[in-house]
Amino acid sequence: MMINSGFNNIGLIGRYRGNFNLETLEDIIHFLQSKKINVILEQETAQALNETRFPIVSRDQLSLHSDLIIVVGGDGSLLGAARFAINHNVPVLGVNRGSLGFLTDIRPDEVKTRIGEVLKGHYTEEKRFLLTASIHHDNQLIAHNDALNDVVLMPGDIPHMIAFDVYINEQFMCSHKADGIIVATPTGSTAYALSGGGPILHPQLDALALVPVFPHKLSSRPIVVNGDSVIKIIINAHNESAPRVSCDSQDRISVPPGGHIRIVKKSQKLRLIHPIGYNYFETLRSKLGWETALL
Repeated sequence: MMINSGFNNIGLIGRYRGNFNLETLEDIIHFLQSKKINVILEQETAQALNETRFPIVSRDQLSLHSDLIIVVGGDGSLLGAARFAINHNVPVLGVNRGSLGFLTDIRPDEVKTRIGEVLKGHYTEEKRFLLTASIHHDNQLIAHNDALNDVVLMPGDIPHMIAFDVYINEQFMCSHKADGIIVATPTGSTAYALSGGGPILHPQLDALALVPVFPHKLSSRPIVVNGDSVIKIIINAHNESAPRVSCDSQDRISVPPGGHIRIVKKSQKLRLIHPIGYNYFETLRSKLGWETALL
């Protein structure tokens, strides 16, 4: 628990699909104003609010001007914010307006109470690591991107199985013929990887889960490896079309047959703020519908 927050300049970014989200953003703005906090608005958020009273900056500049970024939306909104927040080591706090909320854990009806506690320094902070995926072909870098949740190999324009080889730290692990594979962080283990039959990894684990997607062989099972592992996925040159790679469901990038994806841990980590009383297992029980213990 921190003694003083030092959050004097707070950036706001939100998902603006519906009046409920806008109302929550407006409530936060009014509350921060009452506490004499400087409010900075992300450009599209300001447009959705039709707000011009505060400094307005682009998404990638928000972390330059903020001591804390508050995200209003679902986990997807926080995933997007994480990519630019980590570049300047700015912590992120999530207000849940999505369907699940594994990362955005403040409810709209407790905004004033919970954010007020954070401003007083009553919060916990945890660090979540990200992955960097780089795509290579013919000894050239095609593209690279970061992922807080997962890096996913998937079919391209033609839906069919993909043949690929997986190497861990330059050691051959196995060949797969499948619809793809998910490489998930502990944060992403409760997302797409979970629906694919992968394990839940506690956020404090330094580990990665590799989850084949609809593999041809029933013996192909998920595996957990060290978080510092270097993962290399080589696309078989005989594939009929180019599969694609997605990081946190963003920008599906084609990987030519014979190309490969290199996945490593990113050096910078996301600073994720939680109100006092946050309990990861309580979140799992609530979101996944687990039974309550009988006392």
